[in-house]
Amino acid sequence: MKTATATTDTSWAITPRRSLLRRHRDFRLLFAGEVAGKYGSSVTGLALPLIAVTRLHASAFEVAALPAATWLPWLLIGLPVGAWVDRLRRRTVMLASAAASLLLYLTVPPAAVLGLLSYPQLLLVALCAGTSTVFFQTAYTAYLPSLVAEPDRAEGNAKLQGSASAAQIVGLGTGGALAQVFGPVNSLLANTATFLVSLLCTGSIRQREAVTAPDDRKPVTLLSEVGEGLRVIVRDSWLRCFMIYGALGNLALTAYQSIQVVFLLGRAQLPESALGTLIGAASIGGILGALVARRVGAALGTARAMLFFLIGLPGLVLLIPLTGPGAGMLCYLIGGAAVSAGVVAGNVLRATFTQSYVPAELLGRITASSSFLAYSLMPLGALLGGALADWLGVLPAMWLTCAALPLAGLTLWFSPLRRYRDLPAGSLVRAVAA
Repeated sequence: MKTATATTDTSWAITPRRSLLRRHRDFRLLFAGEVAGKYGSSVTGLALPLIAVTRLHASAFEVAALPAATWLPWLLIGLPVGAWVDRLRRRTVMLASAAASLLLYLTVPPAAVLGLLSYPQLLLVALCAGTSTVFFQTAYTAYLPSLVAEPDRAEGNAKLQGSASAAQIVGLGTGGALAQVFGPVNSLLANTATFLVSLLCTGSIRQREAVTAPDDRKPVTLLSEVGEGLRVIVRDSWLRCFMIYGALGNLALTAYQSIQVVFLLGRAQLPESALGTLIGAASIGGILGALVARRVGAALGTARAMLFFLIGLPGLVLLIPLTGPGAGMLCYLIGGAAVSAGVVAGNVLRATFTQSYVPAELLGRITASSSFLAYSLMPLGALLGGALADWLGVLPAMWLTCAALPLAGLTLWFSPLRRYRDLPAGSLVRAVAA
């Protein structure tokens, strides 16, 4: 029987060193590929719905089904993907995933030119590209520890999280402009180009990671490996509290974000063309969160910093329902920026902790199992936000869904985080009984 316990050393710390981007060639390549991929994904998030509306005259439900299709693979294959990734070289999985996404999006422009483009094709592209994302994201998260030494992981995670936020902001700002100038179908070519950049950068990384052989003492099946990852999370108090918070936090985030466009159009009286700019401006908080995460962690302690970032800052989300026209838009900017900063900074500290805490041979399964639960509640959150808005009205629904975010943080307050200054420094220990 396998059990999971944590070491009692709680001195996990962050040591500043010279910038990874200046001294680590392979990290620079990983960084460039990730920035390109996130930018392209942000553009795609606008391009696919625009194509569905302008070229195929899709209904509102059909348009909403496109992003839902990209999240569905996490529910269908999220758990076994972690076990598969742990059996393979992560860089190879990332290359195959980027190549698959590149080919999938390349099918759309030719089909449009030939007059063969259909809604089922767009839906299939979204579903298959979402499947590639599950593989890429799981492998990418598990790959970083083999590429970067432990003292550099906090900086690596901060740079990658910050760059992802910046790329998504730029993608939101330029995606609409690209669609306006070149048309929605041709703007999708920007995304295929970014996947090509990601593919070339990842393929140029020289360092290779070893694959840990499975235990030969007993037969190893995919189901047993998936079950092992789930058992480790459930039994370990640190991993369990982060998993529960991730699920509830994403539920609350998607609930209020699913109605924020309708809310802002009505309360702030903004034209549709200005919505992307306002939402993108609030997202700048994510860049600031990535910049300060390590410094705040070093000053307060990583456990206390997590409480500040995931309970304290998100409390300002309650400013969002106070948004109004003119100067009242500052309420949305401050509240939205605080949430973005807290979430991204918390992700930097949590990812760095997980990569040092979880053994390499388990990291893929732990990542996939945590993501499975966290992402599985996101469609439910969107439906919940819409249902509350129809039932109670948009403003009461915004108050309730925004209040749910700091309430989700209470799961961390009643976790081991409150009793320690720093997150554990030692690795997760797996004791295997005969």
